[in-house]
Amino acid sequence: MAIANPGPLGLGAFALTTFVLSCYNAGIFGVSTTDPVNVITGLALFYGGLAQILAGMWEFAVGNTFGATAFTSYGAFWLAFATFLIPSFGVGAAYTAAQTPDSVVLHASAIFLLAWTIFTFLMFVASLRTTIALALLFLFLTITFALLTAAEFGSRALGDLGSFTNTHRVAGFFGIATAALAWYSALAGLLGSQPRPLFTLPVGRFPLRFVVGPSSASSSSPPTKSRR
Repeated sequence: MAIANPGPLGLGAFALTTFVLSCYNAGIFGVSTTDPVNVITGLALFYGGLAQILAGMWEFAVGNTFGATAFTSYGAFWLAFATFLIPSFGVGAAYTAAQTPDSVVLHASAIFLLAWTIFTFLMFVASLRTTIALALLFLFLTITFALLTAAEFGSRALGDLGSFTNTHRVAGFFGIATAALAWYSALAGLLGSQPRPLFTLPVGRFPLRFVVGPSSASSSSPPTKSRR
C-alpha cells in the first residue's frame, strides 16, 4: 500500500502550533507577553504533538530519515511543553510545593530551551542538504530558541521575570517567521503532490553538497531529493 507524503501534515502541525505560541511571545493581536498560554495546550497535545509524531512515523515508513527525526522530535517537544501546562502532571506544583524561588524555575526552563537550541542547530546543519526553504526554517527556529534561552537565563541572573520582555518579543517575531516558512513549505508540498496543481511554489535547491570525510567518490553522487 502506497503512503502519501506526510511532510505537509507535519509542517502544517508545526506551523500552526508555533504561530499561536509565538503570537503570545510577541505580544500581538491584543495579548501580552505575560498572559497565560494555556490556550496552546490542546494544540500542543493533538496537532503539534500527536499529528507531528504520526507524520514522523510515516516518514520512517517512506524512508525519509530527516523528516522522521524532525517531526517526531518536535512532536515530542510539544507534548513535553503541554505537560508544563496541565496541572495533573504536577510539574508546576512540584516547584510551588517546594517554595522554589523564581530564579530556579527560570534556570530549569532555560536549560530545557538550551537543549532544544542545540538540537535545532544540528537540524539546521542537516537541512543544508534539503531545500533553501527548510534551511531558513531551521535557521529561524534556532534563533527563536536561542533568544528564548537568553531571555530565561538573563531573567534568572537579574532576578526579574519581566526584565527580558523585549527579548521574548523578538523571539516571538522570529517564531512567527518560522511558522510562515513552515506553512510555505507545507503548501509547496501539497501543491507538488497534486497531478494538476493550480500553481507551484519554489522551495530552492542547494547547488552543492557538503561532504565530511576522506571519500571523494561520494561527493560526486547526486544530492538526495526532498519530497517537500
